[in-house]
Amino acid sequence: MQNPTNHTEKLDSLEFFAPCPQGLSALAAQELRAMRIKVRPVQTGVGFFGSIADAYRVCLFARTVSRVLLVLARFDASDGDTLYRNACEIPWEEHVPHGATIAVSATGTNDNLRNTQFTALRLKDAICDRLRETTDERPDVSRHDADLTFTVALRGNRATVSFNLAGQPLHQRNYRLHTTGVAAPLKETLAAGMLLLADWPQLAREGQTFLDPMCGSGTIAIEAAMIAADIAPGLLRTSWGFTAWKQHDALAWEALVDEAHARRDAGLKAMPPIIAQDIDPIALDAARENAREAHLDDFITFACIDACTMQAAPASSGLIATNPPYGERLFAQAQLPALYAGFSSTLRKHFQAWSLAIITPDESIDNLLGLAPNTSVSVFNGPIPTQVRLYDCAQTRTSTLATITVGDAELTVFDGNSQQFANRLKRRFTHLRKWARRNDIHCYRTYDADLPDYNVAIDLYECSMSTENVEEGSWFAIVYEYAAPSSIDPFRAQQRICDVLAITPSVLGIESSHVFFKQRKRTGGQYRADEQRTRFIITTKEHGLHFELNLSDYLDTGLFLDHRLVRELIQKRVASMIVENPSFAERHPLRFLNLFCYTGSATVHAAAGGALKTTSVDLSQTYLACAQRNMQLNGFTGKTHRFERADCMQWIKEARREKQRWDLIFVDPPAFSNSKKMGKRIFDIQRDHVELLVGVSRLLARGGQAIFSCNLRTFKPDYEALEKLGVELIDITEQTIDEDFSRNQRIHHCFILNRIARNE
Repeated sequence: MQNPTNHTEKLDSLEFFAPCPQGLSALAAQELRAMRIKVRPVQTGVGFFGSIADAYRVCLFARTVSRVLLVLARFDASDGDTLYRNACEIPWEEHVPHGATIAVSATGTNDNLRNTQFTALRLKDAICDRLRETTDERPDVSRHDADLTFTVALRGNRATVSFNLAGQPLHQRNYRLHTTGVAAPLKETLAAGMLLLADWPQLAREGQTFLDPMCGSGTIAIEAAMIAADIAPGLLRTSWGFTAWKQHDALAWEALVDEAHARRDAGLKAMPPIIAQDIDPIALDAARENAREAHLDDFITFACIDACTMQAAPASSGLIATNPPYGERLFAQAQLPALYAGFSSTLRKHFQAWSLAIITPDESIDNLLGLAPNTSVSVFNGPIPTQVRLYDCAQTRTSTLATITVGDAELTVFDGNSQQFANRLKRRFTHLRKWARRNDIHCYRTYDADLPDYNVAIDLYECSMSTENVEEGSWFAIVYEYAAPSSIDPFRAQQRICDVLAITPSVLGIESSHVFFKQRKRTGGQYRADEQRTRFIITTKEHGLHFELNLSDYLDTGLFLDHRLVRELIQKRVASMIVENPSFAERHPLRFLNLFCYTGSATVHAAAGGALKTTSVDLSQTYLACAQRNMQLNGFTGKTHRFERADCMQWIKEARREKQRWDLIFVDPPAFSNSKKMGKRIFDIQRDHVELLVGVSRLLARGGQAIFSCNLRTFKPDYEALEKLGVELIDITEQTIDEDFSRNQRIHHCFILNRIARNE
């Protein structure tokens, strides 16, 4: 191959570069050394010298490289003209045959070549002009499925021009054709790298068992089978970048393919057990189909099993390798702790003699699994920085484990006292489930820090409408952890939380993936939605009405369960006011105002009670949008239902000046807010409640009434100041606390507000 600065051409010592996934260059170098190829690993891949047959062997047999590039030339490319001039010196007529199509790509920039498309265009011009000059033909350019692909890589003012022998990236093994309904599959090269790091080739030779308990579309299990049977990863491919190349050595290639077939036939005769499991039957069907495409469906056992509830290990020892969900496009972040905790309990009970390989960006997984990794290798899963973490399941981070009984099942936990939590949760759940069924309640709290050492709250929600991923009638739980006192050992507290998350789905009879974990901290604040992460949204039902719940993104779901009776009171109060006052007809509809409306659930109940004119006010556009969706979900639409974004304190002042009036007002402010949207002002309900409630009272129509709720547990209303300003406050808290919150009478305060003076 020609180099403007070195015209040496030795077909047995050509220069190649094999890019690979970041973090796997050392593995790729090992693979090539095993092929007796001299290598030079760098961060992005492996450089090597050899023959075309060596390059073909890498294309066919290497498991971790992405492409194989034949370096054609290196030269100065300080600007576009210089690049073009030097590229014209390459003998393109020795590479591009008559009638072949080409594609050109570029990477890197310098001071004068800042646009990769322009850089690729200059190389394309050089190729076409050289061929037209030497052969009187100009090749066609094809962006897709070109016969030959050339690349130019800039590093400073130097350019490296290469020919892509592989064509399509080598991770495309031509078996993963079925991914419908399966999100974010792992690239085959990364899956193979993970298995090589875990020493699977040696374990397979020993006859050890392989298991992927969260197999998705089956990539890791299929790669494990290919490694165990010594199947060349490129054997199924039908398209290569070199087949149309003018210097293609067909005999050398055919010899390598024959070798690959012989090795495959021998390898399949000594296959160890390969098992692929998943809780999702759609994913499992895709995995089976992909295994069939790889001609390995007879050598892989598939089963639809929850990784958190496996009853026994399939063998005494082996390798577990899996790509668990980690909040990017798959599960929501809040779902993962329960999934990991349940999986950890299964590992401790059944797989202590096994090795474990996990690819995840979540370093907290070590605590949730109760394991310390022997090795951690940083890699990228697509754009996501992550690690391959290798564990010995016998090396738990605690020397003491306990077995507890949950119904008919046994769980291995960190703390034997967790049996008390399991028993308490079971008793409470059994009682409240009967109560909920009698009262047609579809979401309720089933545990609230009943035991001091297990300082969590657990809320249950039933899905009221089927979606693509969730069936109507499915139940979901949110486990809220209250911040532990500083006197509690953090590691011990973490172990108890792991036990809680493993026990909860077993007691409640739901899947681990239906359990969400969140932390309530004294500093307050909400989780923030992240566009890059998976959101989990369902609908639930209350008093025959439907409400949207966001189980994943925020600390609260969108429906305050402790306000269930308050919302029922609003609906009944609206209905009774209409009955008591016939003038509340279509000509003079009852007017309802919801201040600090959050997701508008109180507004929905008011509309269901007969309020034809509603106004919902909140500072958050996100909450207002959800409030509108909740109203639409229940058929309440039209211009008479208004949603206004504003600071409620300022909005009240404006409404008073405009002499607006409402027949029923609900006001449920936060205990404290320092939102930037309020400017420099800070809202404190204890300090500001007199101003707030007096303002609310002035918005009441004659005979109107307000309901005031507050979740500050230490709240003390200033009755004397309010009475002087014409406001009567009647405490009705006791009648608004339902059975599921009966242990915590201070969960909120609730009052009826009446105006007792007419003059402002």
